[in-house]
Amino acid sequence: MTEQVVDPAVSRTKFERELEQFRRLEAMHRQRGWWVMSAEFPVVQIAFATPHCRPVSIAVCARIDFTNYDLWAPSVMFVDPFTGQPLTLEQVGVPFGRALPDGTVQQMIQGHPGRPAFLCLPGVREYHEHPAHSGDSWLLHRGKGEGGLYFLVDKISTYGSESIRGMRVDMTIGLQQGVYPV
Repeated sequence: MTEQVVDPAVSRTKFERELEQFRRLEAMHRQRGWWVMSAEFPVVQIAFATPHCRPVSIAVCARIDFTNYDLWAPSVMFVDPFTGQPLTLEQVGVPFGRALPDGTVQQMIQGHPGRPAFLCLPGVREYHEHPAHSGDSWLLHRGKGEGGLYFLVDKISTYGSESIRGMRVDMTIGLQQGVYPV
């Protein structure tokens, strides 16, 4: 568990403000496939469905932790929607690619083998704590919208669940080799 260094009343007030602003547009959010599964200070868990695909499925689920907000950026962890267990990059299963002007694709989630995947984006605690981004302090982004609940959910949806345009079922038939008695 992360140590609370900011006055919990301050973090709670900011958390509740973020959640209240988000819930004001909840009907619109559901149309985009956003489902608030739980919200109890300091954590919000949101499932991202694919409302434009049939059958509808949960593409990804994120746990957003506002501990020490907004001295620290929120933590974003991808989790199994049923167990809450953190997912590795390989387990997330959604590409999260962002097309750049030069035609290349930037992967918006990163992860190290056996470690939880994280959203690689300014406004996310794991991004700002990663050595590759040591020159991009959260304090440079704080108060500018990045790191807010709507901002994070919108980015997860845009580059994750909304990028899924259809489903395909592949069936593979294989033979299992048995052991014959002597």
